[in-house]
Amino acid sequence: MAKLSDIEIQSGLKTLAGWERRGDAVVKHYRFGKFADGIRFVDRVAVLADAADHHPDIDIRYTTVTMSLSTHSQGGITRKDLEMAAKIDSATS
Repeated sequence: MAKLSDIEIQSGLKTLAGWERRGDAVVKHYRFGKFADGIRFVDRVAVLADAADHHPDIDIRYTTVTMSLSTHSQGGITRKDLEMAAKIDSATS
């Protein structure tokens, strides 16, 4: 899967609420009322990531979970990252 151009990345991010580009990755912060709610969210994301064979970097800070996606083998952001971002958003409900 090829690395996306800057224009393709910006276009893709317009369809993903709250996601932003940070260098060679797309990133989003999720906030939860309780620590355990964030952990349950991470568990749902883990199942989706395993199924897609595309895994985010995950940072857990009390009630804030940060997801970061980059296709390391391509040296940047690919369509796979944007697709996984949409799947991660679906795990919030």
